[in-house]
Amino acid sequence: MLIKIYDLWKIYTMGNTKINALKGINTEFKEGEFISIAGPSGSGKTTLLNIIGLIDNFDSGKLIINGVDINNRNRKELTRLRRELIGFVFQSFNLLPVLNVFENIELPLVITGKGKSKNERRERVNYLLEEVGLADRRKHKPAELSGGQQQRVAIARALVTSPRIVIADEPTANLDSVTGEKVLGLMKKINKTEKTTFLFSTHDPEIWKMADIVTFLSDGIIKEERRQ
Repeated sequence: MLIKIYDLWKIYTMGNTKINALKGINTEFKEGEFISIAGPSGSGKTTLLNIIGLIDNFDSGKLIINGVDINNRNRKELTRLRRELIGFVFQSFNLLPVLNVFENIELPLVITGKGKSKNERRERVNYLLEEVGLADRRKHKPAELSGGQQQRVAIARALVTSPRIVIADEPTANLDSVTGEKVLGLMKKINKTEKTTFLFSTHDPEIWKMADIVTFLSDGIIKEERRQ
């Protein structure tokens, strides 16, 4: 299993009030699966994704990613693991406005050092530009693109370092339904061609149909896990 979660709890403290965001989550996901974390707002979807993405910590339980026990790892180790294993697609795109499409996608290769030479970086970025259908927009700035195009750039950027896992929190929230379906279709295509494991959150039942697994959360508890 690529991801194993045992009795995971997350508690937020707000003043004198404690909020149990996750209450004893148990689940596991295989490499290459397309996984939807479903549920209403406040169900714990984002919290769970942030913990799997090594952005947030947890209070008790166990998380194992790619055979690595995350418990008791220090911040430096978690940062290294996140860079090596995980890519992120945000609903707000988070593209740098001063960089063009090519440069936005290339940036993680420069930061992580995974693109050892300029030619290697160019080859990888150009391949992904073709995959997401934006080869003719490589010199455009984010402001010159539609929302759907910006999200496709964000997907290419998340994939450029060849991560084992891509986490997408409500990746279609700021898109119209037709564009949203196209973006999810692109993610599904890349899931198959690159064997990348995708975990995405959504509350849209139409999008659930595209997933191999739908994990339904409610009030921090897994209510149902459906393999399709």
